[in-house]
Amino acid sequence: MMDENVRRFSPEVPQIWQWDDHEVMNNYSDSKDISADSRYTEKNVPLLVARATRAFLEYAPFRYHGMDESERVYRKIAYGPLLDVFVLDMRSYRGGNGYNRQERPGPDAAFLGEAQLAWLKQGLKQSRALWKVVAADMPLSLLVLDGKDAQGRTMFEAVANGDGPPLGRELEFASLFSDMKKNRVRNVVWLTADVHYTAAHYYDPAKAQFTDFDPFWEFVSGPLNAGTYGPNTLDNTFGPQVMYQKAPDKQNAPPTAGLQFFGQVQIDAKSGAMTVTLRDLTGASLYAKTLEAKRA
Repeated sequence: MMDENVRRFSPEVPQIWQWDDHEVMNNYSDSKDISADSRYTEKNVPLLVARATRAFLEYAPFRYHGMDESERVYRKIAYGPLLDVFVLDMRSYRGGNGYNRQERPGPDAAFLGEAQLAWLKQGLKQSRALWKVVAADMPLSLLVLDGKDAQGRTMFEAVANGDGPPLGRELEFASLFSDMKKNRVRNVVWLTADVHYTAAHYYDPAKAQFTDFDPFWEFVSGPLNAGTYGPNTLDNTFGPQVMYQKAPDKQNAPPTAGLQFFGQVQIDAKSGAMTVTLRDLTGASLYAKTLEAKRA
């Protein structure tokens, strides 16, 4: 039986789980080649992915989706009239990491994939919650590099591929943002991770290469206990502006350096305003932004 004092002073923390690349290996995708990596005795990446998927789903605390897609991770979690959370899967449907500059949508340029992208568009359009939070495991406009391809071109792990109009994986998000504007979807906030520092980004079509979208905010936070890196370079395709960031002076700073971060989100029940606070490991507030809800 749990000790009464432990039960009293150890609050239960709700968790929403989604993929990280390290469920399998760093920056994994279908293009990963570990044939020359001595750390792995098993060289078959799809087999490693299958094993990791089974382990994740056996331990992850969420409802089984169903036989139509038994390994589905993306889902919506409703929290009443104030909040819907759209939890994305940026691992299972992506094309292999590559140079990420395809001019048209297709399997090589996929990141969310057709079905998940359609689900997100429809879910955001139909949501009656005041706030729609998109929980995305990777940032939208930070360059996350993944080595070179056989032609010597830079490969990318996340969405962004460098300044300019939408190309490659950015095409899905250009389509999403345009659809949100067309359907007057309001009060969408992105919470993202993956990179090992914390930041607040404001996306401004007036400063973007692609302009068919409404302004929105993205808050990046991580890690809780890992080496700290960054800051990463911003891609100007969707016009992100750095409103705040905190990153190490020296790369791979240990957790003892104190550069571990998390975020807190509060919605005022009366006004509907959302306040996002970026905090360090001590709980100290580093940056806070209050967003006023736009009413239809």
